[in-house]
Amino acid sequence: MSGDILLAYEGVGKRFPGVVALDAVSFSVRAGEVRALMGENGAGKSTLLKILAGEHRPDSGAITIGGEDRIFVSPRDSQAAGIAIIHQELHLAPDMSVAENLLLGAFPACAGFIRRGAMRARAAGILARLGEDIDPDARLGDLSIGKRQMVEIGKALLRDARIIAFDEPTSSLSARETETLKRIIGELRADGRAILYVSHRMEEVFALADSVTVLRDGRHVADYLDMTRLTQDQLIAAMAGRTIADIYDYRPRPLGDVHVEIDAIEGPGLSAPVTLSIRRGEILGMFGLVGAGRSELLKLIYGAERPTAGSIRLDGGRLDASSPRRAIAAGFALCPEDRKGEGIVPLAAVAENIAIARRNLADRRAPFIDRPAETREAGEMIGLMRVKTASPATAIATLSGGNQQKAIIARWLAADARILLMDEPTRGIDVGARSEIYAHIYRLAEAGRTILFASSDMPEVMGIADRIVVMRDGAISGVLARAEATAERLLRLALPDAAPR
Repeated sequence: MSGDILLAYEGVGKRFPGVVALDAVSFSVRAGEVRALMGENGAGKSTLLKILAGEHRPDSGAITIGGEDRIFVSPRDSQAAGIAIIHQELHLAPDMSVAENLLLGAFPACAGFIRRGAMRARAAGILARLGEDIDPDARLGDLSIGKRQMVEIGKALLRDARIIAFDEPTSSLSARETETLKRIIGELRADGRAILYVSHRMEEVFALADSVTVLRDGRHVADYLDMTRLTQDQLIAAMAGRTIADIYDYRPRPLGDVHVEIDAIEGPGLSAPVTLSIRRGEILGMFGLVGAGRSELLKLIYGAERPTAGSIRLDGGRLDASSPRRAIAAGFALCPEDRKGEGIVPLAAVAENIAIARRNLADRRAPFIDRPAETREAGEMIGLMRVKTASPATAIATLSGGNQQKAIIARWLAADARILLMDEPTRGIDVGARSEIYAHIYRLAEAGRTILFASSDMPEVMGIADRIVVMRDGAISGVLARAEATAERLLRLALPDAAPR
């Protein structure tokens, strides 16, 4: 970290209606430095990145790029200054090709015509650097979330930026893709780039970062410039303002009779029939690598995809899983992995996003929506889930990813769902908010609700599940009781080339 300062925030402040997002934040990043930016959801990390990206203007203070004060008026202005932001919520065009997404805004052209051959060649080159076997002509929307995330990373590399910010870049990546990203970050560091790295994954921060800046409630609370002298407990205490000895705090409980039975179900994304039974009050975890078939199984249960064979039984009776509407009416709820694309109505208010599932169950003879009642109930749910929002009328798109996730869970609590299907429920959520969500999951299970959750976070699955189903290549490779589950056994069941013991 002997390079010159490439990026500095100097007393940066930003307010939104009813919320102080940033309060005089100052820190700097040198050439060849990876600076981790950490804090709970709502701490101000996303706002700092949006100011750097030209999406917001600061109300006070300034940022300097290579010693020059800059206030960016648009994302194009930021990109022209040599800045690239790799967002957790992908900024891609799903109906365009991979090559078009990679070079969007910088198509090679001659005499007013796009040079398609040159565009494909440049796209193929960056995909090869990323180690991805992706057809440049493939429609981007047909790729998995992990592959789309790698395309987003490729966009930043193609811009040859001096300053690169990564916002939860590994939240949708496979283990192989994560290792590729670590290699690329090492290359960028060696090339003298300044890197901001936002992540809630402690192991990544300690493996990759040269230094850490911690934010809490919009304020800059700590800098750690020597990672060898920093512990996870110190970092968690700085982020949360309190000590979290055990964020999982597993709570055993008596289980009831079999609640949900999945009998030889088949469908898109599965390579073999899946059979499972889940007891009332049970928290059943599903572990597997990205692409193992966990999300696909949840969508089949929920009716978002139609099974081609098999059946689902609820309390012994056959369930019609032909549509999400029927699943909701039967008491099922889905918290999807793709929070932005499938979980929220971005421009609608927080209150409306919470109420939307309950409307499906309302008396259809009523001619009008009772918005005051919805707002009151949403306010109760917002308080229960500790959703940080200026008001129930605030557009949900303006909330942090973690607060959007809590609002999605609040939606299903309001709809009195009995079976919660949760896909990566704490993806991109800080340790403090995770602890709150786990406590809600335990309370739901203790009240007799049934929880089936999928996660690629092994400590999370081992920390809160009563049993663990492991999936590999679209099929169940094993089921372990909580007492039997070890990291080695889970990995052996999850990895394609590892033989189970």
